Amino acid sequence: MTDISNFPDTPGKSEKEYSKWFVLTAVTFVTCLITANIIAVKLINIAGLILPAAVIIFPVSYIVGDVLTEVYGYKQARQVIWLGFFCNILAVAAIWAGGLLPAAAFWDGQAAYERILGFAPRLLMASFIAYLIGEFANACVLAKMKILTGGKWLWTRTIGSTLVGQGLDSVVFVFVAFSGVIPLEGMISAIITQWLFKSCYEAAATPFTYMVVGFLKRREGVDVYDRDTQFNPFLMAE
Repeated sequence: MTDISNFPDTPGKSEKEYSKWFVLTAVTFVTCLITANIIAVKLINIAGLILPAAVIIFPVSYIVGDVLTEVYGYKQARQVIWLGFFCNILAVAAIWAGGLLPAAAFWDGQAAYERILGFAPRLLMASFIAYLIGEFANACVLAKMKILTGGKWLWTRTIGSTLVGQGLDSVVFVFVAFSGVIPLEGMISAIITQWLFKSCYEAAATPFTYMVVGFLKRREGVDVYDRDTQFNPFLMAE
């Protein structure tokens, strides 16, 4: 396995060339993110825990994010995180515009459309801010831990980075979205519940993460270590 610090700047690959496996991984990440935001409106009951339905798919975006950072490095993960952010804005804008357009006279689903697909501005802002902070923290922690561990003990960095990333995501979202709306005790309870559920989800998926990471490293012939990477999330080119 080749230890490289930049992808796709490898021999035989041009600056703008991306493999089908990288594209597939990036598309999966973005799909998980957009799907999670759409289904989050439904509240579900799992073993007595009240959670948004997004918990069935949103943690997968962190798993895929781990794969991106572990295999392709922080710089490529950073691009995909921003891609997911802008794709999500596009989806929200399209849904909002669809709600504004006049409905056909025979269509009686406008109220349902607005109830299910309508987005409160405060919740959107909370979701966007929490996503960026959580995902970048997750990628940064994993990349740095990979260097510290010399690429060993993948499970320590996938779980460790998730504890940090999901923790920050939950804290930021709940406080931005619900400060002044629900009591502090309720917010703390919601943060802990979501954080633990998502972290346990990631831990349970560790064997799958190992399998995907191993497959991609073998097929791509890359294993990126971000030793000289600048971790500024707003730096789009190095």
